[in-house]
Amino acid sequence: MSDMTISKDMIHIGAGDKHINIFENQYVLKNGMSYNSYLIKDEKNVVLDTIDEKLTDTWIENLEKALNGEEPDYLIVSHMEPDHAYNIGVLAKKYPEMKVVGNQLTFNMLSNFFKEIDFSNRKFVVMEGDVLDIGKHKLQFFMAPMVHWPEVMVTYEQTEKILFSADAFGKFGALDVEEEWESEARRYYFGIVGKYGMQVQALLKKVANLDIQTICPLHGPILKENLEYYIDKYNTWSSYQPEEEGVYIACSSIYGNTLKAAKKMEEILKEKGIKKVVLGDLTKQDWAEAVGEAFKYSHLIVASSSYNTGLFPPMNQFLNHLKERSYQNRTVGIIENGSWAPSAGKCMKGILEEMKNMNIIEPIITIKSTMSDENIAQMEEMANSLM
Repeated sequence: MSDMTISKDMIHIGAGDKHINIFENQYVLKNGMSYNSYLIKDEKNVVLDTIDEKLTDTWIENLEKALNGEEPDYLIVSHMEPDHAYNIGVLAKKYPEMKVVGNQLTFNMLSNFFKEIDFSNRKFVVMEGDVLDIGKHKLQFFMAPMVHWPEVMVTYEQTEKILFSADAFGKFGALDVEEEWESEARRYYFGIVGKYGMQVQALLKKVANLDIQTICPLHGPILKENLEYYIDKYNTWSSYQPEEEGVYIACSSIYGNTLKAAKKMEEILKEKGIKKVVLGDLTKQDWAEAVGEAFKYSHLIVASSSYNTGLFPPMNQFLNHLKERSYQNRTVGIIENGSWAPSAGKCMKGILEEMKNMNIIEPIITIKSTMSDENIAQMEEMANSLM
């Protein structure tokens, strides 16, 4: 069970869903999802974000228990995405005296989501660096546009040195499931935030001089120890640099012959002493995991069947997911297969050339239906180019 204790005055009031198997209707969930919300008790009581619609009853119960008969004075809205903002309307109706804290873009969106509620007399607009004094605790706001919506902001609690980081530093997975942070955090980051590396870098620079002792994200566990590790991961991911030397082989094969070639490529690379080689079958692997693996390693090999004078759809989808997330700074080898008119190589190269700082190994290896001795020799040469 993850420890979600923060401090005497700060209480986690979120909830988890272990039964949900897909997030945002596209990300496969292996161990559910957490939706975090927080309460700060002081001279003024402050709620930081609400949670998803389907967990409303649990969240209200957690909130009322934590308030212990009191009422919230402020609701801070870090992010307007419905998995965090759905219950703004519920809370606004339940506590009509409560002020809603956000930036101007927050309130532009608020009126779109909650057309039936007039927030004009209760909105509390904050700007970069503003501080909300609630007694013992002081809350400072930093704008984080496009991490990963334009209205996003983070909140720094100055007394206990806590960063409420919105979607930054989040991960997939319910809180009562024991699993290592890195894999699901990487999959979450590159799936959802990955396009906005420049904006993440800007946020990291903003908070670099803050004394941060705890990070409280909107998804995933509260981070209290070895914060340099998490911040370093975000710095690497958002600067589009590989985490480690290695090769990810992404393969999309119709009948298995292209997959056999990819496995041979894997064997050759390992024989040449490349310690980390990972083969992914795009027809079976979760696409978000495949994207995460491609970003993790320094080198990529793409191997695909041709299809309808173009590219087999699993590979086409994979490469376009990479392009949409600003994949860059990698060395890539290309293997195509085609029985009568190989077309996959040209298509893959075309998509890869649209990405920044890509070193594409020449020549493309062309397999005619099944792998030949000549192809194996070409793979040897490609492996040498990767070393």
